[in-house]
Amino acid sequence: MKKIFKKRILIPVFALTIFITGSAFKSDFFEIAKQIEIFTTLFKELNMNYVDETNPADLMDNAIKNMLNDLDPYTKFYNEQDVEAERIRRTGDYTGVGAKIRTLKDKLVVVEPYKDYPADKAGLKAGDEIIEIDGIKVDGYEDDASNLLKGAPNSTLNVTYKRQGKTNTTTLTRSEIEINAVPHFSMINETTGYIVLQKFNAKASMQTEYALKDLKAQGAKSIILNIRNNPGGLLREAINIVNLFVPKGQLVVTTKSKVKKYNKTYYTKQEPIDTKIPVVVLINGRSASASEIVSGALQDLDRAVIVGARSFGKGLVQRPKKLTYGTQLKVTISRYYTPSGRCIQSLDYWNRDENGNAVRIKQENYHEFKTKNGRKVYDGGGVFPDEALETTKNSAITDAILNSQAIFDFATQFYYNNSIENINNFQLSDSDFNAFKAHLKTSSFEFETETEKALKKALEVSKTENLDDDIKKEYNNLQQHLEQVKIKTVDQNKTQLVNLLTDEIVKRYVYREGLYEYYKINNQEIKTATQILANPNQYNKYLN
Repeated sequence: MKKIFKKRILIPVFALTIFITGSAFKSDFFEIAKQIEIFTTLFKELNMNYVDETNPADLMDNAIKNMLNDLDPYTKFYNEQDVEAERIRRTGDYTGVGAKIRTLKDKLVVVEPYKDYPADKAGLKAGDEIIEIDGIKVDGYEDDASNLLKGAPNSTLNVTYKRQGKTNTTTLTRSEIEINAVPHFSMINETTGYIVLQKFNAKASMQTEYALKDLKAQGAKSIILNIRNNPGGLLREAINIVNLFVPKGQLVVTTKSKVKKYNKTYYTKQEPIDTKIPVVVLINGRSASASEIVSGALQDLDRAVIVGARSFGKGLVQRPKKLTYGTQLKVTISRYYTPSGRCIQSLDYWNRDENGNAVRIKQENYHEFKTKNGRKVYDGGGVFPDEALETTKNSAITDAILNSQAIFDFATQFYYNNSIENINNFQLSDSDFNAFKAHLKTSSFEFETETEKALKKALEVSKTENLDDDIKKEYNNLQQHLEQVKIKTVDQNKTQLVNLLTDEIVKRYVYREGLYEYYKINNQEIKTATQILANPNQYNKYLN
């Protein structure tokens, strides 16, 4: 009931926030004013008369955020704390302990300590559960406890944490943390340079340019640009990175909106670094937004060969709008289109199924476009690679496992039970994979197929028609069969799951920096990219 209340009462607030500066406000002035008045009186009466004490700030914050969930997942309300977190994400600079932290109800879990930063120096490792910070217990702390880790440079804090069932304490000294957009670049061989672009923050194009120039100085005659698992970021940085490889004055992206002032075309503005050097761009299902602008533009302009798996399919553009009291609204204002004219948005948030889920655009509704050289490309579902690799393509079950704690928790146990002499030779064995499958059964991981959902719905309908006694036995038999099928599905996706497990395990031993070195020797996408670049005829065949 509380959720229903939160969503219903704040529709007028959203209307005010979105439209108060637009043309719709003028045409719908009376309706907006009416809804604002209704909301104001409702909220007043609620707080004056509700049987228990209410927290107006928390109520409003949660209600707005829940309401915006009915739109798209990128339109968000930021309170003052959220605004600061977004600034950190955008700039890559903050003061803290230097670790990726997951906030749970009763603890903070260290997901990844950054090498040589305070958390790492204090001995914290991935999987550690922080339960107390400077005498403040995480369990029951009303605000986001991860904020307790932030503070002034050189200030100290005492942390109590659990590791493998044992309670430990340590002292950390906060420092300035710099998150690099390009955490790694190096030569793969004598002629091939490798650049990892992890984020599109304010440093992205500058650091990519530096890496490109440095690699060329080392003798690089071709470049692999890795934007796998890059969720995107600043639009201008994506344009600037494309500009490194294409001439000044080239169209990179167009944005289209119902508000005319948001209809814009973006061209490269600087002289490029190199318009001829062969480039392969690596993408996967977690390459999104700005990553898709870069890969999509370079593909449309026949400037790079795209290798990997279909990208995420986020073709929506957001813009922050300042609100009162230091809050913000990040609102979806337009769709973006690559140079060929295609929009690669894959989910339709404005036409949902009966369960309220966004509908994926069907392949038969894709539209064909042409690259600069006349190659066929399509809209409607992310950037399709020129060379697709099954090893990078995640299924529904691999995505479900990846989004759970299963891989992370298994890697934690593996790290404490196994020593590895040479990480670059590490390969997950069949017995290790069987151990992971056993771990799935005992973990909290649950995966419900669409077939199971349909069967459950059919059973519920049968109850209303008094048929459930007749079909219950068959339903149970089908359910048991489906469980066996799901086990087989895990085996069918073994290659992808082994890759994901390997990534997480390798990081435990040699940090993320070591993972990039491991990739250079063992990663199939990099091997494929290197082979393409080593053969000019093959490379050119992709682009013509």
